Amino acid sequence: MFTLGRNARQENLLLPAALLHQRGFELFETGRGGDVTYHGPGQVVGYPILDLSPDRRDVHRYVRDLEQVMIDACSDFGVAAGRVPGLTGVWVGRDKVGAIGVRLSRWVTSHGFAVNVSTDLAAFDLIVPCGIRGRGVTSLERLLGRALPLEAVMDRLAARFCAAFEREPLTGAD
Repeated sequence: MFTLGRNARQENLLLPAALLHQRGFELFETGRGGDVTYHGPGQVVGYPILDLSPDRRDVHRYVRDLEQVMIDACSDFGVAAGRVPGLTGVWVGRDKVGAIGVRLSRWVTSHGFAVNVSTDLAAFDLIVPCGIRGRGVTSLERLLGRALPLEAVMDRLAARFCAAFEREPLTGAD
C-alpha cells in the first residue's frame, strides 16, 4: 500500500491511481506529515503514541530522537546508518533505510516510522519516495547480504525506543 501524507504531491505517484490499483496497490491519504511512501511486508512499522508534555515539547527533537532510535538499531546489526542534513529519515549512503512521518495534536504523537528489513524494494520504483528525487531506498537485508528476522529488528527497535524515551518495556505478562 502507498500512504500519502498531508504534504503529498500527486506527481510523486509515478503511475495513475487506477494503474496502481490494477497492480494490487491501495492508496491511503493520512494525517501524517511528509509525502508519499510505500508500506508492505518486510517492514517494521512503529506508531508511537506519546504525550510529549511537559518536558519534550519539541517536534524537531522528537523526529531526531526517532531517527536516533533507528540509527542505533541499525548499528546493533552492524549497519552504519546516519542522517543527511536537510532530509528526514535514516540513510546509508544515498539510500534511505528508515522513514518518518508523524503527527502531533496537543503534543500527543501519532503515526511514526518504518524500517525496511526485507521489503520488496521494487514498489518504491512506482513513486518518488518521500518526494525526494535523486536518492534511493534500501533494506537491512540488502545492506547485510543475508536474511534478518523481523522479530529481531522489532526487539532492537523497541529496546532502543525505550532507552531514548526513558520508558520501561512491557513483557508478555504485562
